[in-house]
Amino acid sequence: MTTKRPDGIETYDEPAGGWGALRAVAKTLAHQQVIVQGAATLLKANQPEGFDCPGCAWPDPKHTSSFEFCENGAKAITWESTARRVNPSFFDANTVSDLWTWTDHKLEDQGRLTHPMIYNHARDRYETIEWSDAFALIGKELNKLSSPDEAEFYTSGRASNEAAFLYQLFVRAFGTNNFPDCSNMCHEATSVGLPQSIGVGKGTVTLEDFDHADAIFSFGHNPGTNHPRMMTTLHEAARRGCPIVVFNPLKERALEKFAAPQNPIEMATFSSTPIASAYHQVRTGGDLAALKGMMKLIFERDAADIAAGGIGVLDRTFINEHTDGIDALRQDVEQTNWDSILRHSGLSKEALESAVDVYLNAKNVILCYGMGITQHARGTANVQQIANLLMLRGNLGREGAGIAPIRGHSNVQGDRTVGITEIPNDALIEGMERAFGFRPRQDKGHNAVEAIDAICAGESKALICLGGNLAVAMSDSDRTFAGMRKLDLAVHIATKLNRSHLLTAKTSIVLPCLGRTDLDTQALGPQAVTVEDSMSMVHASRGFLKPPSDMLKSEPAIIAGIAKATLLDKYGIDWDGMIASYDRIRDKLEQVFPDFYDFNTRVRVPGGFRLDVPASYRSWKTKSGKANFLVGAGLDEDPRLLDPETLVLTTIRSHEQYNTTVYSLDDRYRGVFGRRDIIFMNKDDLAARGLADGDRIDVVSMQTGEQGQRSTRGLTAVAYNIPRGSVAGYYPEMNVLVARDDYDKVSGTPAYKGIPVKVAANQG
Repeated sequence: MTTKRPDGIETYDEPAGGWGALRAVAKTLAHQQVIVQGAATLLKANQPEGFDCPGCAWPDPKHTSSFEFCENGAKAITWESTARRVNPSFFDANTVSDLWTWTDHKLEDQGRLTHPMIYNHARDRYETIEWSDAFALIGKELNKLSSPDEAEFYTSGRASNEAAFLYQLFVRAFGTNNFPDCSNMCHEATSVGLPQSIGVGKGTVTLEDFDHADAIFSFGHNPGTNHPRMMTTLHEAARRGCPIVVFNPLKERALEKFAAPQNPIEMATFSSTPIASAYHQVRTGGDLAALKGMMKLIFERDAADIAAGGIGVLDRTFINEHTDGIDALRQDVEQTNWDSILRHSGLSKEALESAVDVYLNAKNVILCYGMGITQHARGTANVQQIANLLMLRGNLGREGAGIAPIRGHSNVQGDRTVGITEIPNDALIEGMERAFGFRPRQDKGHNAVEAIDAICAGESKALICLGGNLAVAMSDSDRTFAGMRKLDLAVHIATKLNRSHLLTAKTSIVLPCLGRTDLDTQALGPQAVTVEDSMSMVHASRGFLKPPSDMLKSEPAIIAGIAKATLLDKYGIDWDGMIASYDRIRDKLEQVFPDFYDFNTRVRVPGGFRLDVPASYRSWKTKSGKANFLVGAGLDEDPRLLDPETLVLTTIRSHEQYNTTVYSLDDRYRGVFGRRDIIFMNKDDLAARGLADGDRIDVVSMQTGEQGQRSTRGLTAVAYNIPRGSVAGYYPEMNVLVARDDYDKVSGTPAYKGIPVKVAANQG
C-alpha cells in the first residue's frame, strides 16, 4: 500500500541539472516576460565583455563556451532584468500595511523599482521624491546625530568593488567604523579564522587546481543550489575518477548525481554522472567532531606506521619548515575520546576510517566548505580544524591542493578586500591617508550583531543599506523587526522591493539603483565595475540593457550624492570626478591598496587578474611567520542538548532561492512544490514523538528572549533522509528561532545551522 505524502511533497528522482534545469530556465524567462531579451542577456553572463552574474561567486573558466550560466544564475539574471516594474502607481495602490501581509516572494516578484521614494506616515504609502531632495534630507538627518557612531552602514555582497570602496570612503570621512556586512552572517569565520591559521582570510586554490586534485572533500555546502557552476568542475573531476567525499546532514541531489546541460551525450541519453564517491551524513553541528575524528585516526596511523618501521603518514618536512603548534593539536585530539566523537558526529568509526583512507591515499587534496561549517557557535574553530587537517599532509601551497571556502554573493569577498570592515588595520588607515589626505579613526565599529543590538537599544538611530535585506537576513526576527521600527532614519539602496523596506522609520527612503545587467552611463561614457570571485580573481562587469527607468542611478553615483550632501566639501574629495569615470575610483583604490597595482590596465585583460594570496605559495603572513595549528578545545558541548527531546535545527535554502530572495515556492530537488511551511525530520524522530509524515507541528526554540518564547507554529512535518537528532527548515523563515546571543563569539556569525529546538503536535 502506498502512503499518501503531504500536499506538495513528491519523490523527485531526476538528477540535478539536465533537462530539469533547462525547463526551469525556460519557465523563469516566461514568468519574468523576457523570453527573447532574457535569452540574449544570458549569453553575455560571465563573458569577458559581458556582465558578472549577480548570483554566486564561483570563478569564471577560460571562456571556452558561450554558455557560462547555470539554472540559478539564470534565475538571478532574469529576476533582475525582468520586464515587471514597481512604479509610483504601485505604491498609490498599496499601503505599506497591506504589503507587509504579502510573502517575501510576492514582494520581490513585482519587479524593478523605478523612482526614489519616501514613506508618508499619514497615507501609509511610499511617495516619489526628487533625487536632490532625498540626498539633502539624508545628509540633514545624518548631521543631526549626536555622534557619527549613532549610524550603521550595511553592505550587501552584490555591491561592486567601486561602490564598496566609495561607501567605506564616505563612512570613514563621516567619522565612524560601523560596517555591519553580509559577510558577518555567512563566511566571517573564514575571514577571522584563516588569517590566524594561514595568514589570509581567503581560499588558497585556483580553478585550475581542481584539474590536478587527487581527492576533493566537501563539508557543509550544497553547490547544486547555492553555486551551481561549481557542478561543472565537480562533474569533470568525478568523470576523471577523482574521489569526492561529502560531509553534509542532508543528501543533496546535485552531490549525488548531476547531468551537465552542456554535455550532449548526457542530455541526449537522459543519463547523469555520480558525483560523491562517499556521502557521510554528519549530524547537524557534528562537523567539529568529524574533523577531530579524522585527525585522531591520522595521528594513530602515523604512530602505527612508525612503530612498524615506516616514516609515518604526516608530511613532516612541511610541518617542520612551515608550521607551529602541532604538539598542542595532537594533545587535544588524543584527549578527545571516541565515544564523544561518534556521538557528536553521528557517524560510525568505519565511516571516518574510509574518509581517512581517501585522504591518505591522495597526494593532493582540496577541501571545500560552505556555511554548514561557518554558521555555528564554534564556526571559527570549525574553519581552523579544516586548515589543521590539510596541514597534516602539507595540502596547502601546492598545485592541486588547498582550502576552498565557497562564498555566496558574487562580490562578498571583494567588498572586504576594498575596505568594508569594522576593524580597520594599519595598512587600510595609512592607505586612506595616502590617497585622500585625512586619517580615519581606527577604533572598532559594529558588526551585524552589534549593529542590531545598538538599534534595538536605541543607541543607533540611522541605518543606510547598500543593497540587501538586512532585517530578514538577521537572526532573532521579532526583536530585529521591532528595533528597525524605532529608527529615526532608514535608507535602502535597492533594485527591488523587500520586507526590510516595510520596517518604516521616522524617515524611510528607498533609492532605486542600476543592476549588473543595466548599462551604466556617466559623464565620460559607459562604465564598467569590477568584482572579486571566491578564488581572488578580479574582473570587469559591463551591463548593456536599457535601465528600467530614466530615474535610476548607479550605486557609486548614489553613494557620491549622499556623501556630498552629508560631508559638503569636507576633505576636498572629488566625488563628481570619480563618478564621471570609474577609472578614477580604481586609481584611488590602487593608492589605498597596493595589491591592485596597474588596476585599470590589468582589469582590461580578458578574465582579469588574481590578487596576491601569499599562502598559495607558502608565505605565511601570521605573527609567527608560519602556518599555525590551532586548537579548538573539546567538542561543541551545548548543555541544551542534554535533554533527549531536543533536536538541532539547521536552516537551508530551497533550490528556488538565493539568500533571502525566493524565486518561487518550489524546492525541486527535495521534492517540495508550492510551499515552504515545512520541517524536514527523520522518520524515527517523528515516531518517537508520536508524529507522522504530514502532521502539523509546532517548533519551539530552547531559548527565550525579549519578545518571549521563540516559536513557529502550524508547520508540516516531512519525513526525510536526515540524521536522527537533526531537523531542517527554510531560511529566512526559521530565523525567528535563532536567539540573539546564539552566535560565534569569535566571528560574530549567528548560529543559523545549530538551533536547539523541541517539536510537538500543533496545538491549534
